Amino acid sequence: MIDLFLERRFTTPLGAERLRTLSGAATGCFALHRVDWAGSLLARDGRRMVCHFHAPDAEAARLALRQAGIEVTTLWPGTLHDAPGLDAEALAAASVLVERTFPSPVSLAAIQAREDAGAACLKHHRVRFVRTFLSRDARRMLCLYQAPDAESVRIAQHQAGMPLERVWAFRTILPSLPVDSTHAG
Repeated sequence: MIDLFLERRFTTPLGAERLRTLSGAATGCFALHRVDWAGSLLARDGRRMVCHFHAPDAEAARLALRQAGIEVTTLWPGTLHDAPGLDAEALAAASVLVERTFPSPVSLAAIQAREDAGAACLKHHRVRFVRTFLSRDARRMLCLYQAPDAESVRIAQHQAGMPLERVWAFRTILPSLPVDSTHAG
């Protein structure tokens, strides 16, 4: 099984309840193609979302999603990289996502070294790195942070000299939690 990430944008905001309805409707298709939904990060404004899946391969996930009537425009295989000593509580407290796109493949170690060099900026703005999703081609990266708000992360990233495309606050939607128990970040 591999990790896959689906990125979506919406003109009409998507709510947590609608996301749960979509995922519930897809259950049969997911089972047929051996796709497991690990959870989603839904932007506070409901206009962006990143979904994490485990599947045998990207094509199995594409088939399952399309058969369930879910639009698939940006789906990529990647790897997860957690902050040292990450625990469930810190992961649950993540609330801001940073999108990064690179013209050529990057080294995770090089990006981490850059962020480590700017650690004082992050600390000053109460921003804590939690997890990175890195595409297999090493040209797309999504980083999760625990922070007071998206602007704190944006400022800290800028001051630390980190590349970024977009920064947005999210709430975590997990398959095992009822809607009223979702992490509100």
